[in-house]
Amino acid sequence: MNIKSLLVALISGTLFGLGLSVAQMIDPAKVVNFLDVTGQWDPSLAFVMAGALAVNIVATPLILKRNKPVCNTLFRTPLKEQIDRRLILGAALFGVGWGIAGYCPGPMITAVSFVNSDILIVLTAYVIGTLLTRLWMRKRESHLSEQERQAQSCIE
Repeated sequence: MNIKSLLVALISGTLFGLGLSVAQMIDPAKVVNFLDVTGQWDPSLAFVMAGALAVNIVATPLILKRNKPVCNTLFRTPLKEQIDRRLILGAALFGVGWGIAGYCPGPMITAVSFVNSDILIVLTAYVIGTLLTRLWMRKRESHLSEQERQAQSCIE
C-alpha cells in the first residue's frame, strides 16, 4: 500500500467517524430507539441514511466514469445480483444483532474510543462471529468447483 492510499484511507475513516459521532449514531440507544417504531421512535437514523444515500447516488456514477479508482488498478464491484438464502440469512442475523446491541460495524468501531466494557464485549463478539463465519465459508468453499466459486464472488 502506498502513501497516497494510506492518506485516502485515513481521511475517509476520519470523515466517517466524525460523521457518525456528530450524528450521534455511535450511541446504541439512538439505534434501538430508531428500531422501536411502536415506542420511543427516533427517526434521526433515517436522516443519516438518507444523507449518505443522496451523496452515494450523486458520487457513484461520477466515480465509475473514471477508467480506474484513484488508489487502485481496478474497480471491485459485486458480481452477484440475485437474492439468495445466504443473503437473507446474513441480513436476518445482522438485524437481530443490531437490534439487540444497537451497534452496526461502523458505529461499533467508532465507539471503541469510549473504552467501556459494553463496547469491548460487543466488539469481541463481532470479531468471534466474523472469524467463525470465515472458517465456515472456507470449509464450504473448499468443496466448490472453480466455476461455482467465481459465481459467488463479490469482485471482478
